[in-house]
Amino acid sequence: MAELMQFILSGVTVGAVYALVALGFTIIYNASDVVNFAQGEFVMLGGMITVFASMAGLPLPLAALIAIAGTAVVGVLLNKLAIEPARGAPVVSLIIITIGASIFIRGVAQLVFDKQLHRFPAFSGDTPIQIMGATILPQSLWVLAGAIAVFAGLWAFFTKTLTGRAVLATSNNRLAAQLVGINTNWVMTLSFALSAAIGALAGVLVTPITNTSYDVGIALALKGFAAAMLGGMGSPIGALVGGILLGLIEALTAGYISSVYKDAAAFVVILIVLFAMPQGIFGRKSTDRV
Repeated sequence: MAELMQFILSGVTVGAVYALVALGFTIIYNASDVVNFAQGEFVMLGGMITVFASMAGLPLPLAALIAIAGTAVVGVLLNKLAIEPARGAPVVSLIIITIGASIFIRGVAQLVFDKQLHRFPAFSGDTPIQIMGATILPQSLWVLAGAIAVFAGLWAFFTKTLTGRAVLATSNNRLAAQLVGINTNWVMTLSFALSAAIGALAGVLVTPITNTSYDVGIALALKGFAAAMLGGMGSPIGALVGGILLGLIEALTAGYISSVYKDAAAFVVILIVLFAMPQGIFGRKSTDRV
């Protein structure tokens, strides 16, 4: 029982990170119909900028805020310089653009930072907490709390504010949103900024546990995409559920089969979803976009 609980706690922690990455995919997909494969690089930038800013002598909270704000700026630049000029291009072309942006960001990070693994101290120390015979690091609780706070905050933003409703209106029908006076270009910019900031927050929260380097974004983008597909691309609650489920699948695969197959779990999930339920768990049955 203790062993199973340990796998569950590990899976939920990792799944919370996947959920945040999947949420970034969801926000941009809803606003623009673009699957942004540079989302993993936002997570990398959040961790790396925090590491180097704290090494420069800044307090960790300030370093984290700078990392989140700086990554949000990168997200806005990605939209303005790459996505917006290609508006109207086929979806496949836009996806290729985001893959190219991912490679570019990774290359710049390699030059600006380095190729080494980095981490910074956990927010609340490294003394494990005992739960039903299993242990969990305090930083894992920060990851879970951060994921819950982000999802709760976005729910309130989308349902209680005019700006959030404008984003939802744009995702439902871009042309109709323009006709009623919504600045859809501004909504796109906001969506990329939000997505990048959420990715950076995930990087800040998870780096004390997993370490970070310039090339960690590739795997995170694939895992986040798998989680978004599992939950239903375009569904925020699907991103949360898909991320947690994928984390649990990985942890149980590593624990009861072999850690060698842990990373393959994400790709198996993608294949199963594509064949069995292309819309995912919470995806819409059909989508008409104009």
